[in-house]
Amino acid sequence: MRWYEKHGLLAVSRTSAGYRDYTSADLLRLRNIRALLDLGFTLDDVATFTAFLDRDLPERFAADTGSPCEAALARTHARLATLDQRITELAELRNRLAASLATTADR
Repeated sequence: MRWYEKHGLLAVSRTSAGYRDYTSADLLRLRNIRALLDLGFTLDDVATFTAFLDRDLPERFAADTGSPCEAALARTHARLATLDQRITELAELRNRLAASLATTADR
């Protein structure tokens, strides 16, 4: 959680003794950060979702010109394209590795 504070995604109040004092709003924000990270977004990506972090995340980000959803939708498309590219590269690498294995019939 300190990591999220360090990256400006979470601002937690402190008690007079200096302990972090988490509210239900902080817990919702943490849950949303984790949900976005679990979907494959990076911390930089999550920073573009600040308009959504303090409420329940929508099931889908819909295009709505000028709304915060538009930025989230654009970031989602970009992240999806990055993941598709990585999947393609990993599949090619896997195929090259598999092809380098000698089968028992080859010996």
